[in-house]
Amino acid sequence: MLYDDFYVKSLIQTVEDWPKEGISFRDITPIFSDPKGMRMVVDAYIHRYMSTEITHIACIDARGFLIAAVLAYELQKPLILIRKKGKLPGKTISQKYALEYGEAELEIQEGAVKPGDEVLLFDDLIATGGTLFAAIKLLTDQGANIKEVAAIIDLPDLGGSQKLQDGGVPVFSLCAYAGD
Repeated sequence: MLYDDFYVKSLIQTVEDWPKEGISFRDITPIFSDPKGMRMVVDAYIHRYMSTEITHIACIDARGFLIAAVLAYELQKPLILIRKKGKLPGKTISQKYALEYGEAELEIQEGAVKPGDEVLLFDDLIATGGTLFAAIKLLTDQGANIKEVAAIIDLPDLGGSQKLQDGGVPVFSLCAYAGD
């Protein structure tokens, strides 16, 4: 099944003033209840990454887990979870960051990656880049290399994808919402 940008975008809902007033939240959860849309999204990533040198797939809590888990299974790669503070057992390292609507902290288990690992970092959406930069720091502080950041949605007007690219991190998204 070929990827159809219009079809996938038709599944994404915009929820105004959530999680706080002035935010237009792009909700990808309808993709998961639509087998055709889910297949299109997963297949697009599988075809993009099946012949690459990635050794691990890292994903960010929580919507990033859903596609990344399927992708890791299909590509037979280890899946690395980057979670909100306090959600991972064992020894962890953490990184604080700013969001467009607040502040948060991410954690990764110590030893989840090692020097030389080539990581695809997956999240559902690229906005200001704060979450992704925190995740990148957690991975690179343990010696991993970021091969690419992938997301379903890019919000280019918020500047995150450009900041990532300016920092030398390749970025790929299936669709973008510019100007809104």
